[in-house]
Amino acid sequence: MKEFETQIKDHLEERGWDNLRPSDLAKSIIIEGAELLEIFQWENLPAEKIKQNSEKIGRIKKELADVMIYCFDMAVTLDIDVLAMLNEKLIQIRNKYPINISKSSNGVEPGTEDAYWNIKNQYRGPN
Repeated sequence: MKEFETQIKDHLEERGWDNLRPSDLAKSIIIEGAELLEIFQWENLPAEKIKQNSEKIGRIKKELADVMIYCFDMAVTLDIDVLAMLNEKLIQIRNKYPINISKSSNGVEPGTEDAYWNIKNQYRGPN
């Protein structure tokens, strides 16, 4: 991970982009994320069906790479250790959504269970 962060840092420095404003990088992440989302507009296919469409996978890879590179740009610009950040967040998610609550065996679409929304609301606090 550090090697990739170094590549990103070099890429930014070589182009004079190492002083980009974090707000501009955040905007770029969202813009590219919208382009990724656009690929799925008007459909809700399961992963297995999408994997069978090589043209769609190619478009997804391109947009996903754009999102991820801007994310790395922001992390490098702000001197954030990406691996440590991801590990910390994964621990938080594991604690927030324990397996016995998160794993649905009743055929309900993930993210629609009452337990999920109760947890989300608990962590968000009062509206």
